[in-house]
Amino acid sequence: MTFDELRREFGGEIVEAGSAEYDAVSRTVFGTGRPAGVVRPRSVADVQAVVQFAVDTGLALAVRGGGHAFARFGTNDDGVVLDLSGLDDVLVLDERLVRIGGGATWGQVADALAPYGLAISSGDTRSVGVGGLTLSGGIGWKVRKYGLALDQLVAAEVVTADGDVVRASADEHPELFWGLRGGGGNFGVVTAFEFMAHPTTEVLHGKIAFPATEAASVLQGWADYARTAPDELTSIATFANPFLGGPDAPIEIHLTWDGDDASALDPIRALGTVIADDVALTPYAETLVVGQAPPPGIEFVARSAFVDKESVSEVLRILAETGATAGSPIIAVRSVGGAVARVAADATAYPYRQAELMFVTTNIGPAPAIAAARPALDALWERLAPHSTGAYANFLSTTEVDAVYPAQTYEKLAALKRQYDPGNLFRGNHNIDPDYDRPGDTGR
Repeated sequence: MTFDELRREFGGEIVEAGSAEYDAVSRTVFGTGRPAGVVRPRSVADVQAVVQFAVDTGLALAVRGGGHAFARFGTNDDGVVLDLSGLDDVLVLDERLVRIGGGATWGQVADALAPYGLAISSGDTRSVGVGGLTLSGGIGWKVRKYGLALDQLVAAEVVTADGDVVRASADEHPELFWGLRGGGGNFGVVTAFEFMAHPTTEVLHGKIAFPATEAASVLQGWADYARTAPDELTSIATFANPFLGGPDAPIEIHLTWDGDDASALDPIRALGTVIADDVALTPYAETLVVGQAPPPGIEFVARSAFVDKESVSEVLRILAETGATAGSPIIAVRSVGGAVARVAADATAYPYRQAELMFVTTNIGPAPAIAAARPALDALWERLAPHSTGAYANFLSTTEVDAVYPAQTYEKLAALKRQYDPGNLFRGNHNIDPDYDRPGDTGR
C-alpha cells in the first residue's frame, strides 16, 4: 500500500518528502526526523485508515499531539507520523463536562473554557498537547487542589491497533481506562478526551525570589510549609539557572494560589530576603506560558524523580549544594501531594501518589557541552538515587522505561498491552513490551 492508495480513503492531508511543508512538519519541538510521510486526519475514520495503513505497510507509527516530548517522540525516520492537530475541538457538553479532541493543546483548552468560567488543571505551557501530558500524568498549576490532569479524565475515545473505536471509562473497558491514565500512548490513539472541569476565575500567580546565598534554607523552609499548606497552593522552586547567573541565580518560588486568602502566601515571603515579588491576580488561562523550541543545534536533557517525605531533607540538601557549584544543571522542584495523594495508589497506572516532591534537572546547550556535562550529571544522580524513586515520563529525555514504572505496575501494563496491542504498533513512546513476562522471559 502506498500513500497514493491511502489518499483514496483518507480525508485529511498527507505531507511527503519534497513538499514545501515537509521540513516544518517532520520535526517536533525537541526532535528531528525524516519520516516517509506526515498525515493529518480530519476525522476518527481518517485515524482508523492511518492505523490500518501502518499495519499493512509495516511502517513505524509515531503519534503526535503537541510534539513537546523531551524524549523526541512524535516523529521518526522512514515511518509515518500521525499528526492529530486537526482534531482539536473543545466542546462544553454540560455545566462541567468537556470533550476535547486528541490534537488540542492546553492553551486552546484554557482559552475555550475561560468564557464559561471553567478550567482543567493541566501543565504550565500553552503549546503542550492534551494527549501526551494527560496520558502520562499532568502536573499543573492546580495539581494539589484538583489532582493530575489524568485524575480529571472521565472517558476517552480510542482507536486501537486493530482499528476498532472504543470508549474507555470507569464503566466501559475499565481496564483500558486504568492503563490510559499513566500508561502513555501504548494502547491506541486517543482521538477525544472527556474531562470534568472545575469553576475558576482569577488566581494569584507569579514568583517570589530570594538570593542564591539563601537557597538551602529557603528550599527546606518551602518544603516544610508545602507539606501542610492548604491544597489551594501549588508551587515550584527553581534555581541554578545559567541564564540568570548559574550559582548566583536567585531561588524563585513560582506559585499559584487558587483561593481568596492571600495571607497564605505570607509564610513563603517570610522564608528569606525577598528580592522580587510579582504575584498578582491573573486569569487562569494566562498562567500558561508560551513554549519555545530550542534553536538549531541546542539540546535539552531532562531527568526527573520523585521524593517521599522521609527523603525530602537529604534530597534538597544535595540539590542546594549542587546548585551552588559552577556547571550545575537547572534545578526545579515541584510540590505535589494534596489531591494527588488522596487517590488510591493502584487506581490508575500513575504510580507515585505518595511522593511529596518531584524534581527535574535540565541541561541545555550544544552537543559538545551536553557531553562534557554528562559525568557530573551522572555523579549527581548517583548521589540522589538512594533518596529518590522512579521518574516522571513527561520530564524525561530518554526512552528508557524501567524508571517510569515499578515492577508491579509494569506487569499489569504489559498484560494490557498484550490485549490491546500485541504487535506493539504503538511503540513510539515509553514503551511497554507486550512480550514481557511470558514463558522464558528473563526480564525487561
